[in-house]
Amino acid sequence: MSQQNLESLDVGAIREAFPILQREFNGEQLVYLDNAATTQTPDPVVDAMSDYYREYNANVHRGIHHLSQEASIAYEEAHDRVAEFIGASGGREEVVFTKNTTEAENLVAYSWGLNELGPGDEIVLTQMEHHASLVTWQQIGKRTGADVEYIQLTDDGRLDMDHARELITDDTAMLSAVHVSNTLGTVNPVSELVDIAHDHDALAFIDGAQAVPNRPVDVEAINADFYAFSGHKMAGPTGIGALYGKKELLEDMQPYLYGGGMIRKVTFEESTWDDLPWKFEPGTPQIAEAVGLVAAIDWLEEIGMERIEAHEAEIARYAYERLDAEPGVEIYGPEPGPERGGLVGFNLDSVHAHDLASIMNDHAVAIRAGDHCTQPLHDELGVAASARASFYVYNTKDEVDKLVAAIDDARQLFA
Repeated sequence: MSQQNLESLDVGAIREAFPILQREFNGEQLVYLDNAATTQTPDPVVDAMSDYYREYNANVHRGIHHLSQEASIAYEEAHDRVAEFIGASGGREEVVFTKNTTEAENLVAYSWGLNELGPGDEIVLTQMEHHASLVTWQQIGKRTGADVEYIQLTDDGRLDMDHARELITDDTAMLSAVHVSNTLGTVNPVSELVDIAHDHDALAFIDGAQAVPNRPVDVEAINADFYAFSGHKMAGPTGIGALYGKKELLEDMQPYLYGGGMIRKVTFEESTWDDLPWKFEPGTPQIAEAVGLVAAIDWLEEIGMERIEAHEAEIARYAYERLDAEPGVEIYGPEPGPERGGLVGFNLDSVHAHDLASIMNDHAVAIRAGDHCTQPLHDELGVAASARASFYVYNTKDEVDKLVAAIDDARQLFA
């Protein structure tokens, strides 16, 4: 995208939709740089959810009265809107609403993994996996006897694709890989990974929690068998995420949560399941959250996903360059470019990441500190924790300057 098109993004106007960004702490305006954990929610999303509660609050698929019909239509069409957003031509039958990416991983692991895996099978992950993937498949491996293997990283924080080709074999049954690392910022070659898995008749699950919010994603172009993401990382509400699955796979899978709303017929002896996607959505679902997710998608697409990706990349590049010029700062992950997303993980010499985040907080700069749910990756990096500044469509270079100024204060304090 050209610099001219990038500059046409009116960040000031975008920020007006986020009253929370006007908050002040200790006399300083909030600088929110914790977007990889959760993004802020714009007024149109809040308004859409409020309209649901004020105007047509009712349970779905339960009643024939007007409110239930309106709520049911909105909830069902939300699946269609998500499918359109991620390029799933199968529509609502290929989109299951979950609480988040973690639940989507568990759904596939329990509904598919427990039934299909056994001794001699292999599950291949990457060393940069979020615990949502790593812990889930690790525990499924223990229950089924399947082995769990990990694709190693290069020194600059990329996947070692030679090792991937060596590790994925005819014994591999499932590859689960993160699209964009929430610690390193690495954008992985997921289409290539999927192709390697399919060459060995393995399935591929892609964790898109850090990708769908800030770049165009086409699940059919990637050819993933499963793809998952969370609403709260894409300007949407908490409590809702989505699992994309190829229809033929979802049809063959048994549900792992049971109850009302997902059944076709129940007797005292047997039960049969409803059609897709409802057989995986028992109980009263996230109706207001689904409405909010659609509003978030509409809001993002009005801006343009390509423009959001370009803006985030520009802010991340600027942050990388500013931090790289700071004495005593170590940055993790690839250099800025197509293989790096919109976050920068780093440490400051002689300052624990938690202490650094506390000093940032004194300056009203919100960053993340800790292992970011990637403890094994931090073991590979040789550090107990790291600081992370992560960016979104409403962040500015001035906010990066405030981050760096706060780091300078921390350096002086711990000198």
